[in-house]
Amino acid sequence: MTLAKDLYLYQRQGTYIPRIAAVHDLCGYGKCSLGVAIPVLSAAGCDVCPVPTSLFSAHTLFETFYMHDTTSMLEGYLDAWDKEGIVLDAVYSGFLGSAEQVAAIKRIYDTHPRALRVVDPVMGDGGSMYPTYTEEMCRATADLVDGADVLLPNLTEASLLTGIDYLGQDVDEKYVRRMLDALLEMGAKTVVLKGINHGDGMIRNYVGGRDVETVEISAEVLPFMLHGTGDLYASSVLAAIMAGKSLYDSVAFAGELVRHAMLVTRDQPDYEVRGVSFESVLGEVTSLIA
Repeated sequence: MTLAKDLYLYQRQGTYIPRIAAVHDLCGYGKCSLGVAIPVLSAAGCDVCPVPTSLFSAHTLFETFYMHDTTSMLEGYLDAWDKEGIVLDAVYSGFLGSAEQVAAIKRIYDTHPRALRVVDPVMGDGGSMYPTYTEEMCRATADLVDGADVLLPNLTEASLLTGIDYLGQDVDEKYVRRMLDALLEMGAKTVVLKGINHGDGMIRNYVGGRDVETVEISAEVLPFMLHGTGDLYASSVLAAIMAGKSLYDSVAFAGELVRHAMLVTRDQPDYEVRGVSFESVLGEVTSLIA
C-alpha cells in the first residue's frame, strides 16, 4: 500500500517547462475555468495550451449570460495540433459544452498516451446539475473516469458519476469510502473527493486510490461561498503535482491556497457574484518551483 505522501505523479526535470492541455470553457467576465487555470498553472512554470469547450460572456451565476458551444471547431483545432506534432505532459479537463466533446478529450489521450490525465468533472454542486448540463452530458463525462490519473469530484458530481444517492455534505466515512470505491471500480487511478462538511468549521477532502491509502485532508471552512473555487482548487492541485509535489502535499496546498484567495476576495466589490479573486496569491503558486 502506497502512502499518499509518497505518491508522486510527475517528476520535474531541470528547467524543462511541462505542457498542459487545459480543456475548459472561457468566460469573459467572472472568475472560473480557463480564466483561473491559465494563470495558476503558468505561475507554476507550466505551458498552458487551452482547448476551449465553450465561450461565455460571463459565468452561469450571472442572471444574463451568452454561451457559444465550440464543439464544431474542435476537430479542426486538434487536426492542426496533430500536424504540428505538439507534445503534451498532461491533459486537464473540466467544464464541457456538449456530450460530444468527451470524444475530443479521448482523442487527445490517444495522441498523447503518456500524458497525465486530470479530470475535474464539472457537472454540478449542492445536489443539482449546472443549468447548461444534461443527463446525457453527465453520462458522457462518466466515460472520462476510466484511466483518470486524478479525478476531482465534489459529492454532487460523485453521485452523478456513480448513481449513488446524494446525501448532502455531512456524510460519514463509510459513505465516503463507498463513493471512493465506486469511482475506483469505474477505472480512476486516484480520487480526490471534495467538500465533506460536518458543520464543525472544517472542510474535508479525501484522497484514495488503487493500492493507495485513503486519507483525510482538512482545512478551515469560511462562512461564505464563492464561484470558481472548484476551478482554483483543481488547478492548484495540478500546479503542485507538476511542480513535483506528492499528491497529498498537492491537495493540502490547494486547500490552503483557496482559503487564502477567499479571504482576499471578501474585500473586493461584487465578490458574491463575480467569484474568487486569486491574483494576489499567485506568489504562493510560484513558490512551488522556487
